[in-house]
Amino acid sequence: MSAVVALLLRLVWRVRVVGDLSGFASARVLIAARHTSALDALWLAYCLPVRPVVIVPREDKRHRLVRWALRWCEHHAWDMNHPMTVKKVVRLLEQGRVVAVFPEGRVTRGGHVMKVYEGAAAIALRSGAHVVPVIAMRGNDPFARGHSRGPVRLHVERGAPIEDAAGQSARVRREQATQALASRLAAATFAAARPRGLYDCFLDAVAREGRSTAVFEDMAEEPKTYGDLLKASLALGRWIERRTAPGESVGVLMPNVFASVGLLLGLARTGRVAAMLNYTAGPTAVAAARDTAALRRVVTSRRFVEQAGLQPLIAALGDVQIDWIEDVRAQFGIGDRLWLVGWGMRFPRLGRARVNPHDPAAILFTSGSEGVPKGVALSHAGIVANIRQIRTVIEFTPADKVLNALPIYHAYSFTAGIWLCLLTGTQLFLYVSPLRYRAIPEIAYRRDVTYLFGTSTFLGFYARHAHPGDFDSLRIVISGGEKLGEDVERLWLERFGKHIHEGYGATECTVISLATPLARRPGRVGRLLPGNDARLEPVEGIADGGVLHVRSPAVMCGYITRDLPGVVQPVRSVLGEGWHRTGDVVAIDADGFLRIAGRVKRFAKIAGEMVSLDQVERVAVAASPDHQHAAVLKLEAAGGETTVLFTTDPQLARSRLQKAARHLAAQDLAVARNVLVVDAIPLLGNGKTDYVKLMEMVTDPASWATGPDTLSGA
Repeated sequence: MSAVVALLLRLVWRVRVVGDLSGFASARVLIAARHTSALDALWLAYCLPVRPVVIVPREDKRHRLVRWALRWCEHHAWDMNHPMTVKKVVRLLEQGRVVAVFPEGRVTRGGHVMKVYEGAAAIALRSGAHVVPVIAMRGNDPFARGHSRGPVRLHVERGAPIEDAAGQSARVRREQATQALASRLAAATFAAARPRGLYDCFLDAVAREGRSTAVFEDMAEEPKTYGDLLKASLALGRWIERRTAPGESVGVLMPNVFASVGLLLGLARTGRVAAMLNYTAGPTAVAAARDTAALRRVVTSRRFVEQAGLQPLIAALGDVQIDWIEDVRAQFGIGDRLWLVGWGMRFPRLGRARVNPHDPAAILFTSGSEGVPKGVALSHAGIVANIRQIRTVIEFTPADKVLNALPIYHAYSFTAGIWLCLLTGTQLFLYVSPLRYRAIPEIAYRRDVTYLFGTSTFLGFYARHAHPGDFDSLRIVISGGEKLGEDVERLWLERFGKHIHEGYGATECTVISLATPLARRPGRVGRLLPGNDARLEPVEGIADGGVLHVRSPAVMCGYITRDLPGVVQPVRSVLGEGWHRTGDVVAIDADGFLRIAGRVKRFAKIAGEMVSLDQVERVAVAASPDHQHAAVLKLEAAGGETTVLFTTDPQLARSRLQKAARHLAAQDLAVARNVLVVDAIPLLGNGKTDYVKLMEMVTDPASWATGPDTLSGA
């Protein structure tokens, strides 16, 4: 009967086993499986090349099919965290039996790796068994949940024992083994999916969630469904397809509204590349972006240009063809409408462009906070990979609602704030501007938002203008784009009882690491996301840490510069091809948590010592937490470097800075040599400090300083 059940499962669910099967040949094999469906126990019991003893969570046996099918295989409904379970499973492994366990102990809610029981790690440690991760994937959808239809692939990762932290206490050994097992499951989950195009993944989400499912809102507060997004993508894709060539880069100068998302989907559908123009960067930067990406055409909105006063940007684009999105309806004829209703909406997969997942899907531009922006080409596969990385370690479900007010030309907003929501079924409220500090907390309150994305600067403003009850519905607050201020983190915890989870990334890699509810530590930006490999390049004068190099499926295709317009230059660093040098000085502790010391360019060598400008800013925040501060370097006339602190606090003297430095146990050189008072710290549109502007201001402080005098130290 066992053979009959195995045959039925393989035929009905079209089960295939893929991956590295060599681990099953080891003397002791412990299968560690993700638990996305009650049926997972059956795949393990009947469809692998070995017949394991399956340790089944008790609730799984409530499923009729599971209860019936398990009658003909060896299994036990044991509590994974019970000491007797550990002893019994170890005994089975010592007898040479293959054992399959679910380390999370229950079916996952949103596809992410949840709590891993110490009992599973203890079994691996005590038995010395090879741990073989097995991930059940359904269909071609990398974001499918357990109930989704489609053939089943059992993805098997290479087996290896869990390393024992010899010499440590039993508690530390268990904790480290548990973390190692969780990391291995996360890495296997990420590796199980195959590269796919963005629009294919979107169509998967439409089929999975249903066309009538509401998933999007903007400032109009009119809920839009997956069907609405599908229709917009087809209409705008057909409109832009007539005006451009396959693979062409198309400039996007749009605000955070529904039409912008429809346009991005339409560009992905037709195989065009979305070049996201930063409308806050000014005419010079926009003209540079035009030349860098070799743009012939830009899509924008008349209403947006008029309301935001962007006429100088349009003028700076020169001979580039401007397409107004308001003209789509008038230019969409009766034939187009018949095609949309009779063909496009019925067979959306047949009309899409067949793209290579590794080809560019978008061009984003570096912030320009320290120099001239460069074009960053992100591939379909890279964007999808980064979304899978994020979703593997933190929960995103259709029951959640993300509030994202960051501009869509920002890598953080573009990937995590738009595409992640569209592909995972998470509801999205896309707000038009991050600068409306009173409106955003009110939206979070009225719309029951569970996730809030923002930069440290913006999150600080929201907290100061919000009512204590505005953020009651929030489960997760994620800060990215700049270093999270300690004062902002403390304010959110004291005022709302919410921890801020800091992420670290770059336009070239989007999110590299992320603090999560299961992996967070003060002063750290979480652990590397699964699939990311990191190396540190030593820096003279910095003992703890080095310049971070990253290799990942999510790393960009390459840079595009004004010297070679439209040409993608492959990623390469001193470590070889595929490695990206971030330029950030990073330290990685024994538990894998990252601490960002600052940019290489944000270090000064003074009196033979390396001084971090970020540390100069932290000292200023400690001395004057209610004001804004920013530090830059200044070359002395006699040679050498010195530090200049810009502050909005007219009463901030060096004596207060010195006292704060002593309190923080910071080096004496972390006290700014010069202090300049300003009305406001200049910011870029994404909330980052505009250090280029500050460097310009250093050369002529008398023309803008608002304090009684410029304070300077001897």
